Amino acid sequence: MTDETFLVVGAGHAGGRAVEALRMSGFEGNIPLIGSERHLPYERPPLSKELLQQKPGVEFQPIHDAAYYDDQNIELHLGVTVTELDTDRRLVQFADGDTVGYNKLLLTTGAQVRPLLVPGAELGGIYYLRTLHDSQAIGARLEPGAKVVVIGGGFIGLEVAASARMRGCEVTVIEMADRLMNRAIGPAMANAFLSIHREHGVDVRLDTGVDRLEGTRKVERVVASGETTYEADLVVVGIGVSPETALAESAGLTVDNGIMVDQFCQTSAPDVFAADDATNHFNPILGRHVRLESWQNAQNQAIAAAGIMCGKTDPYAEVPWFWSDQYDANLQTAGIVDSWQGSVFRGDPDSHSFMAFVLADDEIAAAAAFNRPRDMRFVRRMMGVGRKISADELTDESNALKDLAKG
Repeated sequence: MTDETFLVVGAGHAGGRAVEALRMSGFEGNIPLIGSERHLPYERPPLSKELLQQKPGVEFQPIHDAAYYDDQNIELHLGVTVTELDTDRRLVQFADGDTVGYNKLLLTTGAQVRPLLVPGAELGGIYYLRTLHDSQAIGARLEPGAKVVVIGGGFIGLEVAASARMRGCEVTVIEMADRLMNRAIGPAMANAFLSIHREHGVDVRLDTGVDRLEGTRKVERVVASGETTYEADLVVVGIGVSPETALAESAGLTVDNGIMVDQFCQTSAPDVFAADDATNHFNPILGRHVRLESWQNAQNQAIAAAGIMCGKTDPYAEVPWFWSDQYDANLQTAGIVDSWQGSVFRGDPDSHSFMAFVLADDEIAAAAAFNRPRDMRFVRRMMGVGRKISADELTDESNALKDLAKG
């Protein structure tokens, strides 16, 4: 295998972990890592939290320093765009015309932000948060007293709102849905986080759309539905992301809400694999295809794909897990359900520490934990093995979750 080339396209979190895993799995051949950003591979969660808050002593840290890639003989191509993938000839082409061939290829192309499509969206002072550059640009504007309007009440929008508020900004959150983090959690959990943000002085507007943005050269006002106006020194848009599939589509790979892969991260083309936010992968635990946007999936699916490229036979099969830190509150969710209707609770939903569960056929289909990170570890373990359990067992706090997980 020393003469083979395993090529990784996408040098973000997933790509960085993939090349690390290739070497740890014993691959001794060539590993080119290609990424459009000029930064070394890094993890994204700090962008909306510690780095944006500019906490003393907190600095940007890549997954590994440059010396690591030299030591591991990993060939970095940063600040480079791949414009073409030829799966028949097994090569990729860069924007400058150079090409690199491969024996096996891993796509970790990630996702791109969804743009806000309203009049005035082209004004200055409107930001999206996806990259380190984005975080630095927003952070430079978060001065005490600055009027910040966040459009979107999902994980990223609320983390930005919390970080801005912690830096003394006046913050308004505008969300179209009737509750925060609408896709991820149920009403009780959403109400708990609504209360936290309002307690911290954030003006949260639910059931509210954005009609237009106004200003001369830079944004000065956000005009919401009903002609309600919010003054703004800057606007941060967090209305979701879409998978980056252009390269895969142009190469003829099967794409449907992401690059379609099986439980072994295999695409529709021979020896072409894919991982991270860009994929719509088959999850054996859920029994269906899902597309995930999470730290867990970016890292662990990339590691699994690297192992499979090196001959391992274990599928990528994990309970989907998401987390968010807002102020001093920690939220964790596991599993995916269409509705949280019929949830059962462990702890008081009106407190700042409780869990919510959705059960299906006496198994935990989804769980959410508010300031109970340790308990979520045991819940994820139960979900991973399909532990049969009743609502009474879960809601009775005299039953330690650690013991229930053992059972």
